[in-house]
Amino acid sequence: MTRFLAIFIWLLAQVPAALWAEGRVSVFAAASLRGALEDIIAGYDGQVTLSFGGSGTMARQIAAGAPADVVVLASPLWMEWLASQGIIDRNAAVAVAANRLVLIGPATAPPMQDLSQLMDRLKTGRLAMGHRDAVPAGGYARQALETAGLWRAVQNHLAETDNVRAALAMVARGQTPLGIVYATDAQAEPRVKVLLDLPPEGHDPILYPAAAVTPAGLPFLHHLAGPDAAALFAAHGFQPVVP
Repeated sequence: MTRFLAIFIWLLAQVPAALWAEGRVSVFAAASLRGALEDIIAGYDGQVTLSFGGSGTMARQIAAGAPADVVVLASPLWMEWLASQGIIDRNAAVAVAANRLVLIGPATAPPMQDLSQLMDRLKTGRLAMGHRDAVPAGGYARQALETAGLWRAVQNHLAETDNVRAALAMVARGQTPLGIVYATDAQAEPRVKVLLDLPPEGHDPILYPAAAVTPAGLPFLHHLAGPDAAALFAAHGFQPVVP
């Protein structure tokens, strides 16, 4: 972590102060960060445009040439993929927040004791979650279900979406009885209720790495890694990153 911060500070020093004030910074971010990032840019001394979507979609768009200055994803794996494409410097990426995975249902649904009740609750319905191969929340959900020994039973009863907020919306609108989303998503939607906190040991740690794609993005990246942004992430239910 110390090495990453040293590289990050060195990169900041290479950017002329005049460049920091020029133009609008474009940020491509995971959909689950919407509310937090909207609040963060409200207190930022500069112009920022936010684009949200699934982390896989955001990463592929940037690799295809989309004009992003900063990228914030919900998975270190997709950030590593961007580094393998030569888009970002993996050593300069910094984790800015962490999250938890929860099982949600309608606001009137009773809580669940554990995942063994999942199939009984689903009945003929489907489980909403991000796409297992393109959306980090979907990948984490698959790991959790595999750990619980339920993946084989549930994989033909899925409603997979392009991003985690779409999975949240399906449950909120009553289109599916259950969904697996981030705790922060559930907090942002009053029409759903957390029925079960999924054990964190059942999946990879949920981290949000951020990186500058262009030198113009370095000042905003510095702000994202700072205490003001950390307080706003916490206000939206995100957890601090443990070094």
